[in-house]
Amino acid sequence: MKIDQAAFNQIATTLARHFDSLYYVEIETGNYCEFVSARMLEGMNIPEEGDDFFARSKENAHKVVHPDDLERVLRFHDKDTILYNLALHDSYTLACRLILNGEIIHIRHIDIMCEDRKHIIFCMENVEEEHREKEEQRKNLRSAERMARRDELTGIKNKKAFSEASRSIDEILRSDENGFHFGIVVCDVNDLKLINDTRGHSFGDEALQRASHMICDVFKHSPVFRIGGDEFAVIISGADYEQGENLTEQLIGESITNGRSSSGPVVACGMAKYDPEKDFGFASVFKRADRLMYDNKSDLKARKASDELKRPGGRVKTIPEKLKRKLDVMFGAYYTIAGEGYVFLTDLKYDFSRWSLPLVDDFKLESEYMYHVENIWKDYIHPEDLNAYQDAVNLLMSGSPEVRPLCYRARKADGTYVPLRTRGFVLNDEKGSPAYFGGILIPE
Repeated sequence: MKIDQAAFNQIATTLARHFDSLYYVEIETGNYCEFVSARMLEGMNIPEEGDDFFARSKENAHKVVHPDDLERVLRFHDKDTILYNLALHDSYTLACRLILNGEIIHIRHIDIMCEDRKHIIFCMENVEEEHREKEEQRKNLRSAERMARRDELTGIKNKKAFSEASRSIDEILRSDENGFHFGIVVCDVNDLKLINDTRGHSFGDEALQRASHMICDVFKHSPVFRIGGDEFAVIISGADYEQGENLTEQLIGESITNGRSSSGPVVACGMAKYDPEKDFGFASVFKRADRLMYDNKSDLKARKASDELKRPGGRVKTIPEKLKRKLDVMFGAYYTIAGEGYVFLTDLKYDFSRWSLPLVDDFKLESEYMYHVENIWKDYIHPEDLNAYQDAVNLLMSGSPEVRPLCYRARKADGTYVPLRTRGFVLNDEKGSPAYFGGILIPE
């Protein structure tokens, strides 16, 4: 099918509308005419036709092209360069930025050699919207990549990021003749399974978040990773590497304090530094730190057991783990149905109690688990109410089935006294002897 001139002109016009400006230039003379008006360049008074297109292009470039792109654009508009490039390819493209009315606009230049080899078509297209879409795509991609390396619960780096960091360090160790100084701190949150089993996974998640914050607060200048359910790792370098021993001791000290006061997570940790004389790479440093962490974990557990025995009245018989778990189960059931107030439950045989965390927090008790609770709690009772409290305790310990309702005042952490109304109960064993004493303290 033969296309007539009118149809050809219509096709050319339609294609030209794709561009924001289009010039038809005679190569030998530089004469040009504008085929599509440069809407972006309104106000610059560029003639619709004229001579020496190449010189005018360079002149206008100095007015509107972004300074960082100017040298590249000037080379692009050099006549000899244009002819050389178009001799290799019938068209070529350059992207750059213009500054128009104080705004940066991304554009695309396209130069096309005509079939007669005597004329060139110069096109310019506003691609700002396309640029913004690509930037948004790149931003989303970077965000997705960051999220893929981020632990959802704690917000710190995850196991994938840790693996990448370990490979990167191994590459440095293989290529760096002067050596690379780094250390690894391996951390593990104590009793996470017990927390999940007795208090629920929401408490366990909170414990992990608090542990993460504690580790990050100590190792402020190093990346912290969650590498397992209750496991964390820190790769230390720079200032944290120099202070590695002190920072590790600081973390251990905070964990000991938290364990004694039940005021925060207990994190076992071990630190090892890279030694080129005995370490083959990242993995061997990690293994040494991991072994030291388990040593510290054993020490913390032994310390906890020792602390539990050091109660008023000297050493006491430790409640068996099986009975402690039974106490936890009963406490959980009672806590669920109790509603308002502070809840407690005591195994009378071992004089071992569990108290609700709100009470521990409000009165700053040593722990939610306590031996000899009657000796501890009476220090919080207002002196004028102490006799009534002691009479009720003595009656209970004498084996009487009567549990007297009682109201007394107790001192909170801020030093103020709050009236408490008590409701209690006694559970007997199969022989009829009191086995458990529980109750609720309701602030008036």
